[in-house]
Amino acid sequence: MPNERIKTIALIAVLALAWQSGAAQKSTNTVASADPAATASSKAIDSAAESLRDRYPRYRLRAGDAFDISFELSPEFNQSVTVQPDGYITLRGIGDVHVADENVPQLTATLRSAYQKILNDPVISIVLKDFEKPYFIADGQVARPGKYDLRGITTLTEAIAMAGGFQETAKHSQVLLFRRVDDTWVSAKIFNVKKMEKEGNLSEDPTLHPGDMLFVPKNRYSKIKPFLPVSQIGTLMKTY
Repeated sequence: MPNERIKTIALIAVLALAWQSGAAQKSTNTVASADPAATASSKAIDSAAESLRDRYPRYRLRAGDAFDISFELSPEFNQSVTVQPDGYITLRGIGDVHVADENVPQLTATLRSAYQKILNDPVISIVLKDFEKPYFIADGQVARPGKYDLRGITTLTEAIAMAGGFQETAKHSQVLLFRRVDDTWVSAKIFNVKKMEKEGNLSEDPTLHPGDMLFVPKNRYSKIKPFLPVSQIGTLMKTY
């Protein structure tokens, strides 16, 4: 009987300690989650990471791109492949794998996963050989509409300058930036470049992504100019 009593007391003590530990942990988590400073800091980190991804987008594979695949520990699988029109590549010893719209880190993970079926922890490196160079398109009321190479970080106002700047007929306050979201949707945003340049504030000057198209429309003056008396032209120009 004494032994049974001792065991019972010990069990109660262990359960009490476990309950106190759980309550303390719960209290700590509640305080941490309720801490506005910690929440704000977490949101700031997430926002910075998203901004970084937006500012430095990785190149994504498309049909016609070619690259070399090197296996550090299994060189017999080294090969050069080209992305087919349907987005697939044919791998030695594996077969067809879809890789279109993947960036290099994603492609590396895809190939590692595919080759783990026949290789033990493969070490793979990818080198792009032939791919579409990043570009943007400038259209509308710019001096030199066309397709331009996108080299390094380029903003909307810099792209307009590369295209020769605005024509006299341009509507500076409604420059459109088109960006493809997927195969079905394209986003369109309007930027008041006239206001940005007038105030000397380029904080809202967006960074271009590969494939972006900017379009500068005509202003109202350019549309009605042929029908205005010469005496009214000077007055009208002051509004632009």
